[in-house]
Amino acid sequence: MNQKNIEDIYPLSPMQQGMLFHSLLAPESGGYIVQSCYEVQGSLNRTAFEQAWQQVINRHSILRTAFVWENLEKPLQVVGKEVKALILEQDWRHLTPEQQQIQLNILLAAQRKQGFNLAKPPLMSLNLISIQDDFYQLIWTYHHLLLDGWSVPLVLKELLAFYEAFSGGQNFSLTKPRPYRDYIAWLQQQDLSSAEAFWKKKLQGLTTPTPISRQLDRFNHLNQNYQEHHLQISEELTAKLLSFAKQHQLTINTLVQAAWALLLSFYSGEDDLVFGATYSGRPPQLRGAEQIVGLFINTLPVRICINAKQTLLEWIQEIQSQQIEAQQYQYIPLVDIHRLSDVPRNLPLFESLVIFENYPVDATLKQSLKNIKIKPVSTQEQTNYPLTLYAVSDSHLSLKIIYDCEQFNSVTITRILEQLNTILNNIIEQPQQKLCQVSLLTPSEHRKLLIEWNQTQQSFEKLAYVHQLIETQAEQTPDAIAVIDTHQQLTYQQLNTQANQLAHYLQKQGIQPEQTIGICLERSSQILITLYAILKVGAAYVPLDPAYPIDRLKFIISDAQISYLITQTSLNHLQLPVKNTLNLEQHGSLITQQPSDNLSTKIHEVPAALGACIRENCDTENLAYIIYTSGSTGQPKGVQISHQALSNFLLGINQTLNCTASDRLLSVTSFSFDIAALELYLPLTVGARVIIPPTETIADSQKLQHQIKQSNITIMQATPATWQLLILGGWSGKPHLKILSGGEALDSYLAIQLSQRCQQLFNLYGPTETTIWSSVYEVKEEKIEKKPTTLIGRPIANTEFYI
Repeated sequence: MNQKNIEDIYPLSPMQQGMLFHSLLAPESGGYIVQSCYEVQGSLNRTAFEQAWQQVINRHSILRTAFVWENLEKPLQVVGKEVKALILEQDWRHLTPEQQQIQLNILLAAQRKQGFNLAKPPLMSLNLISIQDDFYQLIWTYHHLLLDGWSVPLVLKELLAFYEAFSGGQNFSLTKPRPYRDYIAWLQQQDLSSAEAFWKKKLQGLTTPTPISRQLDRFNHLNQNYQEHHLQISEELTAKLLSFAKQHQLTINTLVQAAWALLLSFYSGEDDLVFGATYSGRPPQLRGAEQIVGLFINTLPVRICINAKQTLLEWIQEIQSQQIEAQQYQYIPLVDIHRLSDVPRNLPLFESLVIFENYPVDATLKQSLKNIKIKPVSTQEQTNYPLTLYAVSDSHLSLKIIYDCEQFNSVTITRILEQLNTILNNIIEQPQQKLCQVSLLTPSEHRKLLIEWNQTQQSFEKLAYVHQLIETQAEQTPDAIAVIDTHQQLTYQQLNTQANQLAHYLQKQGIQPEQTIGICLERSSQILITLYAILKVGAAYVPLDPAYPIDRLKFIISDAQISYLITQTSLNHLQLPVKNTLNLEQHGSLITQQPSDNLSTKIHEVPAALGACIRENCDTENLAYIIYTSGSTGQPKGVQISHQALSNFLLGINQTLNCTASDRLLSVTSFSFDIAALELYLPLTVGARVIIPPTETIADSQKLQHQIKQSNITIMQATPATWQLLILGGWSGKPHLKILSGGEALDSYLAIQLSQRCQQLFNLYGPTETTIWSSVYEVKEEKIEKKPTTLIGRPIANTEFYI
């Protein structure tokens, strides 16, 4: 700026400092560029219109202000003596309405990207666009450094007064306004030490922002793409909220902040929450502050704790008291507050911002003008936060969320707005309910989640125990290959015969239904034969992985009360403390002398139709096996799985996976994990083939790739870690492979890589306690969302999900 044209120089307000920093950090992001669009109808006097704008600029120093920072210890704002209004007129009357809308969107986007040269005033511009005869679109674009929302109706009121006078050929004058620098001077007189003490105590113990988005690099990218969604609160609910607020001496702003805090608690799982909120910043001690045009607002943290046993009303009243207290210390820069907190400087103090607007723009524009009508259409702006909630209190309360598309999708944002509406309803309908009783679910969501999505009851025509399903396959396709390992391959008839012989032998040893049998064997088809035999006897097997620490094996043996162990010579060194031990190699000749026919073990029948609760009558069901959890949360625990639950799972999951007799499944999971039951039993119940590779193949990416190709595998189930191992080893995929991923969360990046390497990709989810998997979701590349993890799908047959 030319030195001769400088009227004044002074420091920035706390909010201006923050906005300037973020604007310089990402100049093309469109941050803090405000675009207000209006429809102007009638015979507009363009000369008077331009003169009116110029007069407003002449009156208010902030509208003639620029900002300088280079080679300065602290940035300064510089007021120009004379700054000309920038008004660009355009004629779009030759365009169709559709073309006009496209052109408007292009113009708005270009303006946001271009921004302003912050060192050169004015930091505002006007576009007057002719849409039809006597019908205009007015775009007022300005940098938020200049004005807060409260200033907008002040500017518009003066503009309309000057326009009305100038268009009528009259002179018009207003009392000289108080300049923005008076506010800056007031700020410099405030005691920062007391404010610092307040905020340090307020944020004590807070070490991280309340998480909303789980994207790891959410604050490291500068190419944000922001969108917005709106929700108009009904007239009835708005009236109830106003009445409720008046009755309990609350503000609508407090109710909105309370609703947002509850929503954050639901989404983050935290009960100590922090988000940002804007404070008006217009101090009552500064005479006439409400009439000064400029940026007074300040963004400050709101910390709210949730006590589940506290009532809604009592909690909201506390929030209001905290707001009133914080208002006394709202003049301190946010960067200083951050410094006083325990939140690391490389993290933001909060991830979401709540802005409450209650300034009367509509009422200002409705004042009588002789020849024109002005109607606000929209206002576009964005902050540097990934999620900003705007609440506008007018005749109707309206909510608007501006969000970073890199971290949220439109479905999530729409749901958040609906949930806020639900919470606000809850507040006024049941103010005495405890916080733990508040629900996010709308009636339609409640019906969908708890009823519609849980209508999974189903009867299976071929419902039988797993070993009976395999026996049926042995009868139908006796010569088909059932299992292959490094040393041999067995047909269905051979598999069934050997399992029957072992089952008969076990029966003669006195093995009873539900007796726990330990199995400690090397990876081979012998494990499958042994498991199959135990199922036929009706006993419950307990896998004992020989690679486990001996102390863990001893714990499982004791906890599961294992009185009988099946093992082999190569594992004798383990010396497992079980009274009765069957060494398959030492007793092989005796076993092969047993009958080869199917057993007629009397175990409880599986009901013809399974109810929603798999183990509803668990006392009348036989156990099939017991799997011990990893013990990551403490002591490992044995999970008991019934024959009924196992049968239901295999039949239910295959409705989605569609495993058929032509499939070849590669079993790569330890037999001590529940996932192994799917790998071994699902193929055999449909006449498919199981391939069991040795341990060293599973741990080596190159060997595993070779096995998939050599055995022409069509289905493989593994954890994301195993799939990642394959990809890092250079695996290019297999066109006709069905990939099943489970055991860990499947991140979206890996999901994309896998979907490009196979025919179908399925994400499986479920804890051991619910029988291997509870849900299945087919992942398609074009539907993979920008989220850290992949969807888990819907519950399988005869199971229910509660969220």
